Amino acid sequence: MSTPTLRLLSLGAGVQSTTLALMACRGELPGLDGAIFADTGWEPPAVYAQVDRLEAEFSRAGIPLHRVGNGHLRKDSLDPDHRFVSIPYFTLAPENTMVRDEIIEVDENGQSVIVGYHERLATRREREGIGRRQCTSEYKIRPINRAVRILLGARAPRYLRVPKGRVAEQWIGFSTDEIGRVNDRPENRYSRKRYPLLELGMSRKACERYLRRTGWGHTVKSSCIGCPHHGNAHWRDMRDNHPTEWADAVAFDHAIRKGGDHGTPLTGQAFLHRSCLPLDIAPIDRVTRGEWKDRQLDLFDDYDYDLDEDGDTDGCSPYGCTSGAPAAA
Repeated sequence: MSTPTLRLLSLGAGVQSTTLALMACRGELPGLDGAIFADTGWEPPAVYAQVDRLEAEFSRAGIPLHRVGNGHLRKDSLDPDHRFVSIPYFTLAPENTMVRDEIIEVDENGQSVIVGYHERLATRREREGIGRRQCTSEYKIRPINRAVRILLGARAPRYLRVPKGRVAEQWIGFSTDEIGRVNDRPENRYSRKRYPLLELGMSRKACERYLRRTGWGHTVKSSCIGCPHHGNAHWRDMRDNHPTEWADAVAFDHAIRKGGDHGTPLTGQAFLHRSCLPLDIAPIDRVTRGEWKDRQLDLFDDYDYDLDEDGDTDGCSPYGCTSGAPAAA
């Protein structure tokens, strides 16, 4: 494999990518030419503080940090004049939604055949769904790829064509416990992926130990304030310790009930929480099924309280988002 023109770290500012950044700054992973942080415009203040802190480390090591973006996800989502970008909201179809069950009989040859259909009202669980995920592609992958093309010498004004033979090696912070998120499929002709933590055999726990050993300390998860894939623990922490962020998320949750201000409103409703309830009354506390039953809240009977306790531990990665099919570059 030919030597890359540039080696660039895709920086999310979470545990794993921070580990790679510090290793590069300390010379333990030599050869890094720059780092790219894609800002959705709606990260919590603690993440921006982490990025500022990392920028100081990069500066001391002579490694440039490139902050890029493609708008403000929260504002754009509620702006009727902005191009629509789907966010993976949890959805709930109307109460009168019907489903059609197959009527199956066994024929004279012993084969099961469909002989008709039976319509009935959908259960609450059957009315639940999840929207398509385009936010990662729009607010993470596109600005990162544009920055890579510019750094490789693509010309203005559109920065689309990279000079022949120029290739960037993109360092991505997947650890050994995330091997299922790795995707080696080439996305374009001007970049190729590398996973240094996998080469080093480092898990997320090993990264956390490295950060403690180097004196870096705690690193918060990098994800938007109103990401639907927060777990209950994250929502509780936001509610109990970050009231401004919580109020922001609650207000946004109410604003998206019909899908935002774009195009045709939803026939059902959209929510940030998996329970398909408004965030400010969603069951984010540790409450047993028995307790809910004692309170006679039948609405929650089908909800799996353990399913979304932790959410996505590692935050939002452009290269391995948990919300649906992989995004296009």
